[in-house]
Amino acid sequence: MTPKTLERRTIAGPAGALEIAVNTPDKIRGLALIAHPNPLEGGTLDNKIVYTLAKTFFNFGFVAVRFNYRGVGLSEGVWGNGDGEVEDALCALEYARSRYPQARHLPLALAGFSFGTCVQARVAQQETPAIMVLIGAAAKRFALENVPQHAFIVHGENDEVIPLPDVLDWARPQHLPVLVVPDCEHFFHRRLIQLQDIVAQHIAGRLAAL
Repeated sequence: MTPKTLERRTIAGPAGALEIAVNTPDKIRGLALIAHPNPLEGGTLDNKIVYTLAKTFFNFGFVAVRFNYRGVGLSEGVWGNGDGEVEDALCALEYARSRYPQARHLPLALAGFSFGTCVQARVAQQETPAIMVLIGAAAKRFALENVPQHAFIVHGENDEVIPLPDVLDWARPQHLPVLVVPDCEHFFHRRLIQLQDIVAQHIAGRLAAL
């Protein structure tokens, strides 16, 4: 991912200006929307896992769209208790589709980290993602809806923010597999390259199956 492929700007959002960052590949193969962790705990679109997800999708030819929830960075408004943040996500997605109309007919990917997984689980109730990647799913910490059966869930064995048993309890009734990274905590310290490789393998497999 090179700087010249990155555009950062504000667009009209549900609560005022909405800050977004878009990485556009030379040849567009799909559209990926990535949601960041809890803004009340410092989460922004520049979170390292969010950036890693954007980079990974971009490397597969996806337009990678990150955005700051209302009240974060240059985004106007205040914390929306989850409902507002879902509105922000849908707004960022619609902006990307209007800017890249060809993307409406290409695979849609939804990805999120921590609180961002809750946002994307709700977006997936209104959209039909071809690829869904959830890192550090915020089970029991926030309301986390059911997700499509093909959702790819990655969790650290030693996650100190969202205990692995809570994620398994959420995934079990849905019969969802969870990929557990041994000896890894919530923020994947020193494991980002491994995380990128894991997600890349999944994206390649999903694209081959489409």
